[in-house]
Amino acid sequence: MNILFGIIIGLLILMLLVVAHEFGHFIMARRNGVKVLEFGICMPPRAVAWVYKTVEIKDQNGKPITKKKWVKIPKSEWGKDQDGLIFSLNWLPIGGFCSMYGESAADKRKDTFGAASFWAKTKILFGGVAMNWLVAFGILTILAWTGMPQFIPNQFYLGNDAKTINTTRSVVVQDVMAGSPAEKAGFAKDDEIIAINGQKVTNANEVTTFGKEHAGQEVSYIIKRGDEEKTLATKLNPADAEYALGVSMASFGQTFIRSTWSAPIVGAGLTVQLTGETFKGLGELVWNLISGVARQFSFDDATREEGRVDIGAAGDAVSGPVGIVGVIFPAFASSGLTNLAFLAALISVSLACMNVLPIPALDGGRWLLIAIYKLRRKELTKETEEKIVSRAFMVLLALIVLVTALDILKFF
Repeated sequence: MNILFGIIIGLLILMLLVVAHEFGHFIMARRNGVKVLEFGICMPPRAVAWVYKTVEIKDQNGKPITKKKWVKIPKSEWGKDQDGLIFSLNWLPIGGFCSMYGESAADKRKDTFGAASFWAKTKILFGGVAMNWLVAFGILTILAWTGMPQFIPNQFYLGNDAKTINTTRSVVVQDVMAGSPAEKAGFAKDDEIIAINGQKVTNANEVTTFGKEHAGQEVSYIIKRGDEEKTLATKLNPADAEYALGVSMASFGQTFIRSTWSAPIVGAGLTVQLTGETFKGLGELVWNLISGVARQFSFDDATREEGRVDIGAAGDAVSGPVGIVGVIFPAFASSGLTNLAFLAALISVSLACMNVLPIPALDGGRWLLIAIYKLRRKELTKETEEKIVSRAFMVLLALIVLVTALDILKFF
């Protein structure tokens, strides 16, 4: 039931973040003179729709007057052109859309996207990106005021306006793998890991990171079993092994930092910090993938093995729709509303960063395509634009299918 609830919450949050992105396009299009044909929540098939148009009504004296109002569109007229903005609710809960008039850059008819200036096109294309950053800023500002969970090293806050709350934390062993260094050292279920090589630990990520950084080395763990503290020493597995220590863990308790007057500053600073971390992670992902593939052509077995590790690291760093909705959201949903809100802000930042990338199927790539043709002083024809964008979209779709397949394998 918890997993199902987490999946439902995850779908809802993802849908709202995509709708916010599309609303950014909508605002910028309207402000820059581009006609919006339809703004939809969720994806077709359509469930219900209204059109904002001029209708004739009668005033208090019975005199006919014209007025703009929302009118429900009968199902029999869904396929017909409407004289006004359509707002629709649709059945597939996978986001939303903003359909503009004349979306091809070559369409120069009045009120079309193509007829807008280059600067107007820039604002429209990046309006969704800006909205996702704005949503993240809003969520993080509220969290800074109510209590910000600590998830990343050196997380941004202002020390002179920060109060630390709920700092009691523990790392508890959930399972010990057979034949692992942990089993050889004497680890048991429900052991609480207190310190590693004399360094206190407060969450499971620290234990995992320490194991990766000290692979193949002799390490000493201080654990608490019942009321008794023990020291367990073991030699960790090498770096190319499936795991270093060989335990599954859970963190209990969490540190929160609450701000007052500096909450908006913390919200803005953390949005910038998360953006930097996201681009850094994307860079590492691309580098691991490229270097991993390149090393497969080496004649040296060790080099090829290092390449396989890099490719594996790249695969582990990627999570698609199934991983996000089926695994990540249920885990965060079970840990409380605050952590779930932080995850929503992080995904909103990720959506912004992804759409900035110069991939023709995304906002940043489409802007780059328009900019290149403008600099070359050549016309970007509808056929050329559709060919480039559709091919990029197919590649992107193939990657999504691949990542989804990997997610399903991990899930089961």
